[in-house]
Amino acid sequence: MITAYIVNNKVLDVVPLTTKDVLPPGTIWIDVYRPDDQERSWLNNMFFEEVPDKEELDDIEASARFYWDKDGLHVHSLFPQRIGRETRGVHVSFTLRDNLLISLREDDIGLVRLLRNYMRHERVEVMDSLDILLEIFNLKVEYLSDLIEDGYQVLEETADKVFEEDEISEMLSQLVEQEEANSQIRLALHDTRRALRFLRRTMRQKLTEDKVRWIDEMLHDVESILPHTQFLFDKINFQLEAAMGFTNLEQNKVIKIFSVAAVVFMPPTLIASIYGMNFHFMPEFNLSYGYPMSIILMICSAVGTYSLFKKKGWL
Repeated sequence: MITAYIVNNKVLDVVPLTTKDVLPPGTIWIDVYRPDDQERSWLNNMFFEEVPDKEELDDIEASARFYWDKDGLHVHSLFPQRIGRETRGVHVSFTLRDNLLISLREDDIGLVRLLRNYMRHERVEVMDSLDILLEIFNLKVEYLSDLIEDGYQVLEETADKVFEEDEISEMLSQLVEQEEANSQIRLALHDTRRALRFLRRTMRQKLTEDKVRWIDEMLHDVESILPHTQFLFDKINFQLEAAMGFTNLEQNKVIKIFSVAAVVFMPPTLIASIYGMNFHFMPEFNLSYGYPMSIILMICSAVGTYSLFKKKGWL
């Protein structure tokens, strides 16, 4: 799917395109979502020597993510996308040439819909294609900040479940999901910092003072957000260790009960074993009170052992 955005009095008009259409005049942004073979061929003929595929978008090497060539300036950036309780990374390719921004993505990201909504309600003003790219990164930084706030809220909820035995399984599941989300957030923050530094360095002659200030503010926001991800990692690990410690403690209590029971019944078992031996000469066999005596001995030995454990504070 190809969508063109045309600037009109600082507001963008949205125009869906097909491979048979001609690029409308005044277009400053072309958003390409899951292009098919015909759309890729159209892009090759119009803008690219070779349209990047999904494997190229996922490449993490800096030389493959931020570079110049005859097609323009290329920035491949990672965007976290939350679907339900799962957070995964979506790679988006941006190409900036003259006054045209081309974005290519294989997965949907909510920030594009959010930007379109802001445009529809005239909440953002854009003058050129670079404004759109910076606005996307600005929304990305704000979204990452919101995800971190959600992470704090999740960890507050899981903290209340650490010592609730019935909630341990659900809590561990939430912690694992939050650890993965926090990893995606941290990767996206590092990726955003690299992309903004690349734009500031390579386009310093074309950037206005306002744009330079805007990039510096975003870089400052990224630097201020990054320590929170490390704190979240530490808090997740602490809660995981606390939950596992509590689980081990509960298991030790059960094992303790079996251990005490085994020791308590050891003396009665010894007495029963002695009088269960099949020797011919055992004086107690001829006693009329031999059986009650053995029963009393077993009971007394069990009670005595239990009383000793209780007195020592082992129970």
